[in-house]
Amino acid sequence: AARPGTAVPSPETLGGVFLCGGCFCSADAVAGIGAEQEVENLSGLSTSPEKDIFVVRDNGTTCLMAEFAAKLTVPYDVSASNYVDLITEEAEIPLSRGAAVRGKCGTADAELQISWLDKVYTLKLYFIKEGHNATKRQEAVWKMNKIQFVYDSSERTYFKDAVNPGKHTANSHHLSALVTPAGKSYECQAQQTISLITSDHQRTVTLLLSEVRIQPFDIRADFVFSEGHKCPVDEREQLEETLPLILGLVLGLMIVITTFPQKSMKGI
Repeated sequence: AARPGTAVPSPETLGGVFLCGGCFCSADAVAGIGAEQEVENLSGLSTSPEKDIFVVRDNGTTCLMAEFAAKLTVPYDVSASNYVDLITEEAEIPLSRGAAVRGKCGTADAELQISWLDKVYTLKLYFIKEGHNATKRQEAVWKMNKIQFVYDSSERTYFKDAVNPGKHTANSHHLSALVTPAGKSYECQAQQTISLITSDHQRTVTLLLSEVRIQPFDIRADFVFSEGHKCPVDEREQLEETLPLILGLVLGLMIVITTFPQKSMKGI
C-alpha cells in the first residue's frame, strides 16, 4: 500500500492500466461520472492479489482514493437431503479484480460503487465529512456512514442450489465506521467486520475488510495519500511489537549503569 507522502506505483503498463499525459488511464475501467468526474480501477497495480485500488478524479484532480481487500459472506437456504427441510449455507463472495466502478466526490459527501459479474453484485460505500463542533468538543472528521450490497442468489458461481433465488439488498444501520480526522487517510491492515441486514428476510450479510487505506476528502496531490490515521487494532499490534524492544533496551541500560560503578569502585 502507498505510504504517507508516497504515490500509487506508476509503471507504464500493468494490468491494462497505462500512463498517459502524466496520469493513469485505463482502456476499459474509466467511467465518466457527471460532467467532470471519472473513476479508475487500478487494481492491476496492486502488489496483493486480493487487494483492489480505486481512484475517483474530479476535473482532472484526484478526490477519492481507496485500497482494500473485501469479501462478503451471505447466508442462503438450500434443501436438506429429505427435500422437505431447509438448511442454511454461506456464500463467500470476493471482490472481483475486473470490477466496474463508479463514484463521486463532494465537499461533504462522497461515494464509491463497485459492480462485478455483469452487475449481479454491487457494493456501495458512502462517506460524509463533519465539521468542527465546539459544543460537542468534536474536531472535524470524516467517516463511512452507509454501506449497501445488492446481490442475486440465482447466480451460480457462489450460490449453489439456492431455494427461492432472487435479488436481495442488504444495508448497514446507523453506521459510523473508519472515523478519521479531516485531512488524513484511514489505514488499517487488520481485518474489520461490518454487518449488513437484508431488507426481506432480516438475514445478516457480513462484509470483511482488510489492508484498508482510504481517503475520500482533502487529497492534496494526485495519487498521494495524506498522513495515515491508524485503526486501534493496528496501533495496539504496533505497541505489542515495539514494547519488548523498549523493555530490552531499558534493561540493558540498567545493567550497564549498575555494572559501571562496581568496576569503578574496584579500580580505586
